[in-house]
Amino acid sequence: MINIYVARHGQDIDNSNGILNGHRNEPLTDLGRQQARDVGKKMLQEGFRLLQQSESAHPSSTNHATTTLSAIYSSPLQRAYETAQIFSNILSGEKKPSIEVQVLDALIERDFGVMTGMPTSSILEKCGRDHVFSTETIHYFIDPVGAETFDDLIIRAKKLLSYIEQEISDNGDNTDSGPKSILLVTHGDFGKMLYAAYYNIDWKEVLKQFHFGNSEVLLLAKDSPPENAHVFETSQYNS
Repeated sequence: MINIYVARHGQDIDNSNGILNGHRNEPLTDLGRQQARDVGKKMLQEGFRLLQQSESAHPSSTNHATTTLSAIYSSPLQRAYETAQIFSNILSGEKKPSIEVQVLDALIERDFGVMTGMPTSSILEKCGRDHVFSTETIHYFIDPVGAETFDDLIIRAKKLLSYIEQEISDNGDNTDSGPKSILLVTHGDFGKMLYAAYYNIDWKEVLKQFHFGNSEVLLLAKDSPPENAHVFETSQYNS
């Protein structure tokens, strides 16, 4: 069994300026770096740490850490990668990080198509109400030209989850001493669709349930029900 922790990147420049980022590759803001540091410190306080090179991928029950991460994977976009690096540095404690952040292209944010670089405030005007799914706090465009749809994201998420189960879960020690845990650092829309795909929930229900805030962390696990997925929550509502 593998426990999958999913984190969203900290605030980037586009988030700060109210711009739809998608595949744009802007860096974190100072606030975004602080958000990542704050969540990293919370994780450390809650017993998260990185696996050391001399340890098994399945730590023994005598280890006092609540959660030992055997790997950290990041989207290729710098806002996610920098967030992952901050987590790695903090969870290493006083030591040099024992695990390098690995890039997984499948963790990249949704392709926003023609909406890439547009103001978040322009979604209804540009897309039309019939092509927008609205919650109490956010307008989500559904199918602008060149964009991935939420159904597309579900397909990508299922392929990634299958890869994790088949390749990452079986990589290394296969003892029964405990579940393996990994951390994925990704983006708002794709992170929510990972949750939807893992628990087989309709994407519209997921969008209505919660917003995946900057540096927020979810847990996807067989023995953890979907309503308990939030590990650390934030209250930002930027896209």
